[in-house]
Amino acid sequence: VQLQASGGGSVQTGGSLRVACAASGSFTIINNMAWHRQAPGKQREFVAVISRGGTAYYSDSVKGRFTISRDTAKDTVYLQMNSLKPEDTAVYLCKVSGVDGGRTDYWGQGTQVTVSS
Repeated sequence: VQLQASGGGSVQTGGSLRVACAASGSFTIINNMAWHRQAPGKQREFVAVISRGGTAYYSDSVKGRFTISRDTAKDTVYLQMNSLKPEDTAVYLCKVSGVDGGRTDYWGQGTQVTVSS
């Protein structure tokens, strides 16, 4: 499974960005698609996850501001980020799990999001 993230960039506080991550390779079903992020000098942290059925969960730090969605037909997950804050600055990485019933997690290379004050 290969994951290609796109859509990062730089915005000012209060702005919006949407990042996307497309999965490709030899598989049939992806169960969960998620976003994590890692800021310089900090540990990687969970942001949001969405199941194949569309159930979504968010970290408290982004709840109400970020929306995760997926296009199952395109094997693509999106993260719409609104009301961005400087503390949202990080590399955003996508992860998929439950691929064809397996237990392996697959990670993408990430896309940089920078929010300036």
